[in-house]
Amino acid sequence: MWWPAALAAVVALGLGVPALVSSGTPASGSSSSAPSTDSAEAGFARDMATHHQQAIDMSFIVRDRTQDQAVRTLAFDIINTQANQRGMLMGFLDQWGLTQASAAKPMAWMGHTYEAHDGSLMPGMATNADLDRLRTLSGRDAEVFYLQLMLAHHRGGMDMAQAYVDAAKNDVEKRLAQTMVNGQQAEIDLISSMLTERGAKPTP
Repeated sequence: MWWPAALAAVVALGLGVPALVSSGTPASGSSSSAPSTDSAEAGFARDMATHHQQAIDMSFIVRDRTQDQAVRTLAFDIINTQANQRGMLMGFLDQWGLTQASAAKPMAWMGHTYEAHDGSLMPGMATNADLDRLRTLSGRDAEVFYLQLMLAHHRGGMDMAQAYVDAAKNDVEKRLAQTMVNGQQAEIDLISSMLTERGAKPTP
């Protein structure tokens, strides 16, 4: 069982994130360097905040559906790390004087076309039907379905974060996105291992 070490690394990444907002550099959001509302900076902040919120919601659901300590610890870490990162993304928008919502389609900033359906707004996001099903499960069934949903969710989120890293003009937000890439890759490896331990496949 190697998951505690991997999880500790992920937690360390998450706990290290707050230092990014205190850099004091112009890229941190001064009015003179504020990006436009249709920029990759604003689009990524809005979209990843939405993506993160669903991961938080799923983690709260499974926390109450299982007593498995490994899954509950993973869910606790995701809740705390992604809530922290989501707050930073919303903080960027506030510093830039931009709205937290936009009429633009999700991922328009990266030229990505995704057919939103049943509450799944971006790649990797669970549908409303998935969330409803998760709420009905308990024990091992809830654990496995949560891990399967979160694996897909992290893969979609990591791809989006990497796309922003590749296109970024804001150094502070870029460092946050790179932290997301690193942390979610570590959790993808962890989740894959946890599914294997439970004799389950990556997809439902």
